[in-house]
Amino acid sequence: MLNDLLVIETASVLAGPAVGMFFAELGARVVKIEDPRSGGDVTRKWKLPAEDPSSPVSAYFSSVNHGKEHRFMDLADPAAHREFEALVAEADVLISNHLDKDAAKLGLGRERLRQLNPRLVHGHIRGYADDPARPAYDVVLQAETGYIGMCGSDQAHLAKMPVAMIDVLAAHQLKEGLLLALMRRMRSGEGAYVEVSLEEAALTGLVNQATNWLMAGHVAAPMGTLHPNIAPYGELFACADGGRIVLAVGSDKQFAALCALLELGQLPGDERFAVNARRVAHRKALAEALAPAIAARQRGPLLEQLQRAGVPAGAVNRIDQALGSRTAKAMVANETIDGMPTARISGNAFRITGH
Repeated sequence: MLNDLLVIETASVLAGPAVGMFFAELGARVVKIEDPRSGGDVTRKWKLPAEDPSSPVSAYFSSVNHGKEHRFMDLADPAAHREFEALVAEADVLISNHLDKDAAKLGLGRERLRQLNPRLVHGHIRGYADDPARPAYDVVLQAETGYIGMCGSDQAHLAKMPVAMIDVLAAHQLKEGLLLALMRRMRSGEGAYVEVSLEEAALTGLVNQATNWLMAGHVAAPMGTLHPNIAPYGELFACADGGRIVLAVGSDKQFAALCALLELGQLPGDERFAVNARRVAHRKALAEALAPAIAARQRGPLLEQLQRAGVPAGAVNRIDQALGSRTAKAMVANETIDGMPTARISGNAFRITGH
């Protein structure tokens, strides 16, 4: 689909490389430039205890570096720098995440890049919108932009999201910006500079929680899996076989169907549970009323009955169980990187077909 594009990636860690992999999966030629003096992308060394310490790649590195040409180039070396600039002169897209103070040293200053290739679309990820010199790390941004403050079970047990969600959000923002800039270039012939900060990307991801504060003065608190606006939504229940389910009941009709299935027909008539706002106010009592009926049933048959009844619910799976589904298996991509077999989930989840 993008077979005619040449993408150069000097970015490291997760956000920038995820964008590079997005283009690689769609057919672009993606050349990843790594610094041999530092051993390449730092995530090559971010290994689990069970991983081979002598391997040139880690599982983390492999997650976002599929389908690329990997070149170790010391940009401080004149010969390597000339080779790099020759690539830039041919490229359609450059993806970077260097600090501003390193731009000139690496030959990645905006003016120099424009001189080399006026048609280049340069995508850059910075950490903080107003403090470009400050290095950014996902867990720090999760803390500073409100995520950790509303994750976990209570104020004494806060939690971070177990993926680098801020990087993921920034990668999606940069992909959109780069694609729009490429569309504009098709009309004008001009390149562009597209910048995304991790900080602003994190703030965009607050969506309804941000609006809850802006419009209603509601400060999101850690609620575990629960939803501040809907009940029962996010409540976890144990079944007779030890498996657990989660409910996502979003309407009075769905709640009535749930109660009918569980033979708890009296609950919709209880004034505490008659409408969603009342259920949110009395969600603990509601969960206690639902739990015994769910605990008496096997998870598999119960989930089938809930689906037939139009009640949103699902199994609480470990990641190995989730990746065992037919959909997940179809999304696994395998590749050899630097002589090592690797596997990852595809970075793209869309399909484009004709009418």
